[in-house]
Amino acid sequence: MTTLIMTGTTALVRATAYRMEKNGLTYPAQDIGPILRDADILHITNEISFADDCPFPDPGGGNLQFCSDPKYMALLEEIGTDVVELTGNHVNDWGSLWLEKSIGMYRDRGWGVFGGGVNLSEATKPYQLISNENQIAFVGCNLPGPESAWAKESSPGAAPCGDYSWLYDEISSLRQQGYLPIVTVQYNEYYQLNPSESQARDFKNIARTGAAIVSGSQSHFPQGFAFEGDTYIHYGPGNLFFDQMDFPVVGTRRAAMDRLTIYDGRIIGTELITTMLEDWSRPRLMTPDERSQFLMELFSASGW
Repeated sequence: MTTLIMTGTTALVRATAYRMEKNGLTYPAQDIGPILRDADILHITNEISFADDCPFPDPGGGNLQFCSDPKYMALLEEIGTDVVELTGNHVNDWGSLWLEKSIGMYRDRGWGVFGGGVNLSEATKPYQLISNENQIAFVGCNLPGPESAWAKESSPGAAPCGDYSWLYDEISSLRQQGYLPIVTVQYNEYYQLNPSESQARDFKNIARTGAAIVSGSQSHFPQGFAFEGDTYIHYGPGNLFFDQMDFPVVGTRRAAMDRLTIYDGRIIGTELITTMLEDWSRPRLMTPDERSQFLMELFSASGW
Protein backbone atom coordinates (compact mmCIF):
# COMPACT_ATOMS: atom_id res chain seq x y z
CA MET A 1 0.00 0.00 0.00
CA THR A 2 1.22 3.49 -0.92
CA THR A 3 -0.24 6.85 0.06
CA LEU A 4 0.25 9.71 -2.39
CA ILE A 5 -0.67 13.34 -1.74
CA MET A 6 -1.15 15.55 -4.79
CA THR A 7 -1.00 19.26 -3.93
CA GLY A 8 -1.72 22.46 -5.82
CA THR A 9 0.35 25.53 -6.64
CA THR A 10 3.34 26.46 -4.50
CA ALA A 11 4.98 29.85 -5.11
CA LEU A 12 7.31 31.05 -2.35
CA VAL A 13 7.19 34.73 -3.26
CA ARG A 14 5.60 38.06 -2.25
CA ALA A 15 3.64 37.95 1.01
CA THR A 16 4.21 34.22 1.56
CA ALA A 17 7.98 34.69 1.35
CA TYR A 18 7.76 37.82 3.53
CA ARG A 19 5.96 35.84 6.26
CA MET A 20 8.67 33.19 6.03
CA GLU A 21 11.31 35.86 6.56
CA LYS A 22 9.49 37.28 9.58
CA ASN A 23 8.07 34.13 11.22
CA GLY A 24 10.53 31.40 10.22
CA LEU A 25 11.18 29.49 7.03
CA THR A 26 8.86 26.62 7.96
CA TYR A 27 6.02 28.83 9.20
CA PRO A 28 3.67 28.03 6.27
CA ALA A 29 3.75 24.33 7.24
CA GLN A 30 2.88 24.99 10.88
CA ASP A 31 -0.62 23.50 10.66
CA ILE A 32 -0.47 20.95 7.85
CA GLY A 33 3.13 19.77 7.98
CA PRO A 34 2.35 16.51 9.84
CA ILE A 35 -0.29 15.55 7.26
CA LEU A 36 2.06 16.15 4.34
CA ARG A 37 4.98 14.31 5.96
CA ASP A 38 2.81 11.27 6.62
CA ALA A 39 2.43 10.45 2.91
CA ASP A 40 4.69 7.85 1.31
CA ILE A 41 4.94 10.17 -1.71
CA LEU A 42 4.39 13.92 -1.49
CA HIS A 43 3.97 15.78 -4.78
CA ILE A 44 4.76 19.51 -4.88
CA THR A 45 4.22 21.71 -7.93
CA ASN A 46 6.72 24.52 -7.38
CA GLU A 47 6.25 27.30 -9.93
CA ILE A 48 9.26 29.41 -8.95
CA SER A 49 12.99 28.78 -9.36
CA PHE A 50 15.50 29.47 -6.62
CA ALA A 51 18.03 32.22 -7.37
CA ASP A 52 21.05 33.45 -5.40
CA ASP A 53 20.35 37.05 -6.41
CA CYS A 54 16.65 36.97 -5.52
CA PRO A 55 15.75 40.23 -3.71
CA PHE A 56 14.08 40.46 -0.31
CA PRO A 57 10.35 39.78 -0.83
CA ASP A 58 7.91 42.65 -1.26
CA PRO A 59 4.58 41.53 0.27
CA GLY A 60 2.59 43.92 -1.89
CA GLY A 61 4.73 43.64 -4.98
CA GLY A 62 3.06 43.89 -8.36
CA ASN A 63 6.07 42.53 -10.25
CA LEU A 64 5.13 39.18 -11.80
CA GLN A 65 8.72 38.14 -12.49
CA PHE A 66 9.20 35.69 -9.63
CA CYS A 67 12.11 34.04 -7.84
CA SER A 68 12.68 32.40 -4.45
CA ASP A 69 15.61 32.67 -2.07
CA PRO A 70 17.46 29.30 -1.95
CA LYS A 71 17.06 29.18 1.83
CA TYR A 72 13.29 28.70 1.30
CA MET A 73 14.15 25.14 0.28
CA ALA A 74 13.92 24.49 4.04
CA LEU A 75 10.13 24.57 3.77
CA LEU A 76 10.05 21.89 1.07
CA GLU A 77 12.41 19.78 3.18
CA GLU A 78 10.26 20.27 6.27
CA ILE A 79 7.11 18.88 4.66
CA GLY A 80 8.78 15.75 3.27
CA THR A 81 8.78 16.52 -0.44
CA ASP A 82 9.42 13.54 -2.72
CA VAL A 83 8.46 14.69 -6.23
CA VAL A 84 8.64 18.21 -7.70
CA GLU A 85 6.56 19.22 -10.71
CA LEU A 86 8.02 21.91 -13.00
CA THR A 87 5.17 22.73 -15.40
CA GLY A 88 4.65 26.23 -13.99
CA ASN A 89 4.39 29.41 -16.04
CA HIS A 90 7.06 31.15 -13.94
CA VAL A 91 9.89 28.59 -13.88
CA ASN A 92 12.11 30.72 -16.14
CA ASP A 93 11.15 34.16 -14.81
CA TRP A 94 14.61 34.77 -13.34
CA GLY A 95 16.41 33.11 -16.23
CA SER A 96 16.76 29.49 -17.30
CA LEU A 97 20.13 29.22 -15.53
CA TRP A 98 18.33 29.33 -12.19
CA LEU A 99 15.86 26.65 -13.20
CA GLU A 100 18.78 24.39 -14.08
CA LYS A 101 20.39 25.12 -10.71
CA SER A 102 17.06 24.52 -8.93
CA ILE A 103 16.71 21.13 -10.62
CA GLY A 104 20.18 20.30 -9.33
CA MET A 105 19.12 21.28 -5.80
CA TYR A 106 16.07 18.98 -5.98
CA ARG A 107 18.11 16.05 -7.26
CA ASP A 108 20.82 16.62 -4.63
CA ARG A 109 18.08 15.94 -2.08
CA GLY A 110 16.97 12.77 -3.81
CA TRP A 111 13.70 14.22 -5.08
CA GLY A 112 12.16 13.27 -8.40
CA VAL A 113 11.53 15.93 -11.04
CA PHE A 114 9.05 15.89 -13.92
CA GLY A 115 7.15 18.25 -16.21
CA GLY A 116 10.29 20.30 -16.78
CA GLY A 117 13.99 19.78 -17.25
CA VAL A 118 17.33 21.10 -18.38
CA ASN A 119 16.29 20.54 -22.00
CA LEU A 120 13.24 19.41 -23.97
CA SER A 121 14.16 15.74 -23.90
CA GLU A 122 14.46 15.69 -20.11
CA ALA A 123 11.37 17.86 -19.61
CA THR A 124 9.13 15.34 -21.39
CA LYS A 125 10.54 12.28 -19.60
CA PRO A 126 8.41 10.72 -16.86
CA TYR A 127 9.70 10.29 -13.33
CA GLN A 128 9.32 6.60 -12.49
CA LEU A 129 9.56 4.98 -9.07
CA ILE A 130 8.51 1.91 -7.14
CA SER A 131 6.87 2.43 -3.75
CA ASN A 132 5.88 -0.59 -1.68
CA GLU A 133 5.86 -2.69 -4.86
CA ASN A 134 3.60 -0.18 -6.68
CA GLN A 135 5.04 1.09 -9.98
CA ILE A 136 4.16 4.79 -10.30
CA ALA A 137 5.14 7.33 -12.95
CA PHE A 138 4.64 11.11 -13.08
CA VAL A 139 4.49 13.02 -16.36
CA GLY A 140 3.23 16.54 -17.05
CA CYS A 141 3.20 19.50 -19.42
CA ASN A 142 2.40 23.19 -19.77
CA LEU A 143 -0.31 24.20 -22.26
CA PRO A 144 -0.60 28.04 -22.18
CA GLY A 145 3.05 29.04 -21.97
CA PRO A 146 4.38 31.67 -22.15
CA GLU A 147 6.85 30.38 -24.70
CA SER A 148 9.69 31.74 -22.58
CA ALA A 149 8.75 29.17 -19.91
CA TRP A 150 9.02 26.19 -22.29
CA ALA A 151 12.04 23.95 -22.56
CA LYS A 152 13.93 23.97 -25.84
CA GLU A 153 16.26 21.39 -27.38
CA SER A 154 19.20 22.80 -25.45
CA SER A 155 17.72 25.06 -22.77
CA PRO A 156 15.75 24.48 -19.54
CA GLY A 157 12.03 24.97 -19.05
CA ALA A 158 8.63 23.36 -18.66
CA ALA A 159 7.50 20.64 -21.05
CA PRO A 160 5.16 22.15 -23.68
CA CYS A 161 1.95 20.17 -24.19
CA GLY A 162 1.71 20.92 -27.90
CA ASP A 163 -1.08 18.79 -29.37
CA TYR A 164 -0.59 16.22 -26.53
CA SER A 165 0.51 13.54 -29.01
CA TRP A 166 3.81 12.92 -27.21
CA LEU A 167 1.97 12.79 -23.88
CA TYR A 168 -0.52 10.21 -25.19
CA ASP A 169 2.37 8.06 -26.42
CA GLU A 170 4.18 8.33 -23.10
CA ILE A 171 1.10 7.35 -21.11
CA SER A 172 0.48 4.31 -23.32
CA SER A 173 4.12 3.26 -23.00
CA LEU A 174 4.03 3.56 -19.21
CA ARG A 175 0.89 1.43 -19.03
CA GLN A 176 2.53 -1.25 -21.15
CA GLN A 177 5.46 -1.28 -18.71
CA GLY A 178 3.08 -1.80 -15.77
CA TYR A 179 3.21 1.73 -14.35
CA LEU A 180 0.34 3.81 -13.00
CA PRO A 181 0.63 7.12 -14.92
CA ILE A 182 -0.05 10.22 -12.83
CA VAL A 183 -0.56 13.06 -15.33
CA THR A 184 -0.56 16.78 -14.55
CA VAL A 185 -1.35 19.64 -16.91
CA GLN A 186 -0.64 23.33 -16.36
CA TYR A 187 -3.81 24.45 -18.13
CA ASN A 188 -5.35 27.87 -18.74
CA GLU A 189 -6.44 29.48 -15.48
CA TYR A 190 -10.16 29.72 -14.70
CA TYR A 191 -11.30 31.26 -11.43
CA GLN A 192 -14.36 29.01 -11.18
CA LEU A 193 -15.28 25.67 -9.64
CA ASN A 194 -16.29 23.96 -12.86
CA PRO A 195 -13.89 23.41 -15.77
CA SER A 196 -14.22 25.06 -19.15
CA GLU A 197 -15.45 22.93 -22.04
CA SER A 198 -11.93 22.73 -23.46
CA GLN A 199 -10.41 21.71 -20.13
CA ALA A 200 -13.01 18.97 -19.61
CA ARG A 201 -12.46 17.72 -23.16
CA ASP A 202 -8.66 17.72 -22.97
CA PHE A 203 -8.47 16.06 -19.55
CA LYS A 204 -10.92 13.33 -20.58
CA ASN A 205 -8.92 12.67 -23.75
CA ILE A 206 -5.80 12.25 -21.62
CA ALA A 207 -7.70 9.90 -19.33
CA ARG A 208 -8.75 7.73 -22.26
CA THR A 209 -5.12 7.06 -23.19
CA GLY A 210 -4.57 5.27 -19.88
CA ALA A 211 -3.79 7.85 -17.21
CA ALA A 212 -4.68 6.73 -13.70
CA ILE A 213 -5.03 10.33 -12.48
CA VAL A 214 -5.26 13.61 -14.38
CA SER A 215 -4.72 16.75 -12.29
CA GLY A 216 -4.77 20.43 -13.22
CA SER A 217 -1.68 22.05 -11.72
CA GLN A 218 -2.60 25.55 -12.93
CA SER A 219 -5.41 26.21 -10.50
CA HIS A 220 -5.16 29.03 -8.01
CA PHE A 221 -8.89 28.51 -7.55
CA PRO A 222 -10.05 25.01 -6.57
CA GLN A 223 -12.02 23.10 -9.18
CA GLY A 224 -14.20 20.01 -9.23
CA PHE A 225 -13.78 16.42 -10.37
CA ALA A 226 -14.84 13.84 -12.93
CA PHE A 227 -14.34 10.18 -13.75
CA GLU A 228 -13.55 8.83 -17.17
CA GLY A 229 -13.73 5.07 -16.92
CA ASP A 230 -11.47 4.20 -13.98
CA THR A 231 -9.53 7.47 -14.22
CA TYR A 232 -9.91 10.10 -11.52
CA ILE A 233 -9.80 13.64 -12.89
CA HIS A 234 -9.29 16.62 -10.59
CA TYR A 235 -9.45 19.80 -12.62
CA GLY A 236 -7.50 21.73 -10.01
CA PRO A 237 -6.73 21.43 -6.26
CA GLY A 238 -6.12 25.17 -5.68
CA ASN A 239 -3.10 26.70 -3.94
CA LEU A 240 -0.88 25.04 -1.36
CA PHE A 241 1.64 27.78 -0.44
CA PHE A 242 0.80 31.05 -2.20
CA ASP A 243 -0.40 34.43 -0.95
CA GLN A 244 -3.82 34.69 -2.62
CA MET A 245 -6.05 35.64 0.31
CA ASP A 246 -9.33 35.77 -1.64
CA PHE A 247 -7.50 37.73 -4.33
CA PRO A 248 -8.01 38.39 -7.23
CA VAL A 249 -11.38 36.76 -6.55
CA VAL A 250 -13.06 35.39 -3.44
CA GLY A 251 -12.40 31.67 -3.14
CA THR A 252 -8.63 31.45 -3.60
CA ARG A 253 -8.09 30.82 0.12
CA ARG A 254 -9.75 27.40 -0.27
CA ALA A 255 -8.05 24.28 -1.59
CA ALA A 256 -8.59 20.52 -1.82
CA MET A 257 -5.52 18.30 -1.93
CA ASP A 258 -5.90 14.65 -2.94
CA ARG A 259 -4.69 11.86 -0.66
CA LEU A 260 -4.73 8.73 -2.81
CA THR A 261 -4.35 5.16 -1.61
CA ILE A 262 -2.65 2.82 -4.06
CA TYR A 263 -2.73 -0.94 -3.46
CA ASP A 264 -1.50 -3.75 -5.68
CA GLY A 265 -1.11 -1.44 -8.66
CA ARG A 266 -4.55 0.13 -8.37
CA ILE A 267 -5.94 3.33 -6.85
CA ILE A 268 -8.46 2.13 -4.29
CA GLY A 269 -9.33 5.37 -2.49
CA THR A 270 -9.27 9.15 -2.72
CA GLU A 271 -9.63 11.52 0.22
CA LEU A 272 -9.98 15.27 -0.12
CA ILE A 273 -7.88 17.25 2.37
CA THR A 274 -9.58 20.64 2.46
CA THR A 275 -7.63 23.69 3.62
CA MET A 276 -8.10 27.41 4.21
CA LEU A 277 -5.25 29.91 3.83
CA GLU A 278 -4.38 32.13 6.78
CA ASP A 279 -1.95 35.05 7.08
CA TRP A 280 -1.12 35.10 3.36
CA SER A 281 1.03 32.00 3.78
CA ARG A 282 -0.26 29.28 6.12
CA PRO A 283 -2.93 26.77 5.08
CA ARG A 284 -4.90 25.10 7.87
CA LEU A 285 -7.52 22.37 7.84
CA MET A 286 -11.04 23.68 7.32
CA THR A 287 -13.51 23.62 10.19
CA PRO A 288 -16.35 21.08 9.82
CA ASP A 289 -18.75 23.83 8.71
CA GLU A 290 -16.27 25.27 6.20
CA ARG A 291 -15.55 21.81 4.81
CA SER A 292 -19.22 20.90 4.50
CA GLN A 293 -20.05 24.07 2.61
CA PHE A 294 -16.99 23.79 0.38
CA LEU A 295 -17.60 20.16 -0.54
CA MET A 296 -21.25 20.84 -1.29
CA GLU A 297 -20.17 23.54 -3.76
CA LEU A 298 -17.44 21.34 -5.30
CA PHE A 299 -19.67 18.32 -5.78
CA SER A 300 -22.47 20.45 -7.17
CA ALA A 301 -20.09 22.04 -9.69
CA SER A 302 -18.97 18.52 -10.61
CA GLY A 303 -22.51 17.45 -11.46
CA TRP A 304 -23.30 15.43 -8.32
